[in-house]
Amino acid sequence: MTGTDEVRDHQARCVPHVAMLHLVAVSPAGAQLPSDAAEQVARATSAILSEAAAAARATLAVGDPRSASLSLLLTRQARLEHAAADAVASAREAARDGNLAALRQRLHRFEALTSAMWTVQRECASPPSVIRAGV
Repeated sequence: MTGTDEVRDHQARCVPHVAMLHLVAVSPAGAQLPSDAAEQVARATSAILSEAAAAARATLAVGDPRSASLSLLLTRQARLEHAAADAVASAREAARDGNLAALRQRLHRFEALTSAMWTVQRECASPPSVIRAGV
């Protein structure tokens, strides 16, 4: 299995968790969140972070540790962790006071950062391109 394949496997395991977050994010205005919404968001973000960390370990094992892409990967990972904490805190607030707009914003940000992180993961795990002159 190549590094890219391993990253894709980790990303595939995240799909149901991202879908659950998306369902929470598209709740209709004025809708009441389920009583366990904050726990659902916490479980989903935790699962995504866990898969991302496992993919990062696999990526670091095959990549050049001095690579600018790997530096970007570590930065993306840190941003994703911060966004996850924001999403969980926002879910708790939304469950308490019904502020779904803030929750939607945080969940959309987390989804966008997740997508960006997987893009960097795949780039870092892929073998370097071979450029052949004159071919």
